[in-house]
Amino acid sequence: MLLTIATQQPRMLLTIVLHTPTWVWMLLAALIWLGASQMFARRAGLRRVLLMPIAMAVFSAWGMGSAFGAVPQIGEILAVWLVAACLVAALSLWLHGRAPAGTRYEASSQQFHLPGSAWPMVLIVGIFLVKWVVGVELALQPPLAHDSQFALQIALVYGAFNGVFAARTGRLLRLAKAGTHAHPIATA
Repeated sequence: MLLTIATQQPRMLLTIVLHTPTWVWMLLAALIWLGASQMFARRAGLRRVLLMPIAMAVFSAWGMGSAFGAVPQIGEILAVWLVAACLVAALSLWLHGRAPAGTRYEASSQQFHLPGSAWPMVLIVGIFLVKWVVGVELALQPPLAHDSQFALQIALVYGAFNGVFAARTGRLLRLAKAGTHAHPIATA
């Protein structure tokens, strides 16, 4: 319905945006700041590297729970989300198993040297937009909150985003494991 409104009644879309609570836009600003910080080369420890995919998974699960908690199949919907995330992560790791060029792991300090990337911003904003669009759709069409097919579709979308985040972290963990187990080359 939101797509129809955007294309056929753009003024109504503006009204929806203007009536979105202020805290939502503050959250978006914080998420954009977080995504923008990922666009520059930086150093990060293991905890910090793990924090992003975990936080985005929690945000996705919260989004599904708050939107579809009334659906009797919420357990199955969350399972679909988790399976989708795992499948996308596995496929992504299989297709692109190495960390991005310029990524290094320094075992002595347990720090990653990460090149800047726009992908985290795209993923973060994507997850936010899914949550916002679902919220608007449910406000416009409350029966969708009880529609398990709609919920499954949203779970697949969240799962895809979370799977890409998990794969990125998986690549970094592979790099760290290889760096930890690497033996110095003896010189003669």
